[in-house]
Amino acid sequence: MSDRDAPRTAEPTNGLSVEELRRRCLVERQPLSEVEMRALRTDPRRGVRDLCRRLDRLRDRERSERRRLDALLAHETRLWRAGAERVAGIDEAGVGPLAGPLVAAAVMFHPDRPMPSGIDDSKRLSAAAREELAKMIRGVAAVGVGVASVEEIERLNVYHAGLLAMGRAVAALDPRPTHLLVDGRTLPGWSEGQTRIVGGDRLCYSIAAASIVAKTHRDGLMEELDRCFPEYGFAEHKGYPTPSHQAALARFGPCRLHRRGFPAVSEFAGAFSTRFYALREELRRAASSEEIRELRRRLRAPATGLAGAERKRLLALAGVRAATMGARATGPFGNGGPGKDCVAEDNFREPAERGLSSSSPRR
Repeated sequence: MSDRDAPRTAEPTNGLSVEELRRRCLVERQPLSEVEMRALRTDPRRGVRDLCRRLDRLRDRERSERRRLDALLAHETRLWRAGAERVAGIDEAGVGPLAGPLVAAAVMFHPDRPMPSGIDDSKRLSAAAREELAKMIRGVAAVGVGVASVEEIERLNVYHAGLLAMGRAVAALDPRPTHLLVDGRTLPGWSEGQTRIVGGDRLCYSIAAASIVAKTHRDGLMEELDRCFPEYGFAEHKGYPTPSHQAALARFGPCRLHRRGFPAVSEFAGAFSTRFYALREELRRAASSEEIRELRRRLRAPATGLAGAERKRLLALAGVRAATMGARATGPFGNGGPGKDCVAEDNFREPAERGLSSSSPRR
């Protein structure tokens, strides 16, 4: 499993300098037979011994990568062997941001064509690695992309907008797939075979590839949209609720790219009531699980003086705060250290601390 061309046959290694051996083995990646490797291992030169150790590490990494990719391809391999040649992986990007469209991708590899190494969940890869892999994927696979606009997210909700974008991505594939591998859900209206794989971007090769294509495509769209709305910094944070994005919302209010149906947009823009921010500060200062439970009880009472969206948002924050406190109390290994589910305290800061006003946003 490799995206490289078939390597050339190695020439005899006897009589070569250490630099020539390094060039052939590490730059040109010419294969060495076991006989040649044994000859190198008996070479008295220190540089050759160092090269042998490096080649051994490379071989170990390559074997490990092959095993990982074989495991990732288990779903596709089973379907290919059963006769379903056109298997497509589906994933989406942009569910969590406060602004911008949602993008889905469908990727379909052919079992007889080479496939790129390094495929993984897009969240585990650097931006540069994602861009490089997206090019490789498009070079060897059929790719379809579907987009759901901000207006469609607002009208349908983000879950159903995601299904809409997935359907568009599948419709853009040529040829039409015969089986879908979908990350965490099933695609309604699809009359042929499909498999729902929870956590598919970590467990399935085609879905992981789709996550890379969807993420890079959406990042590109947000960088283009940044030119129209430079004050928000979309090219940097891609619409996610980073501190800089929250500060921009506080200063400028939402623009037409913001998902105004998301309570966090109104919250960070300072558009909620003063009572909301007072209760949020009380939640931030809560020192025990009992205090959080008491606040949640008050929030569920009939008369809270809050709008429905405000109460819903505070209950959500209280749930996260309770989980965070529990994780910090025990730690991931029961040792009292910080838990892995800890969230940014910035979500609980007073509007004034982040430059927010409790008045209506400017636009």
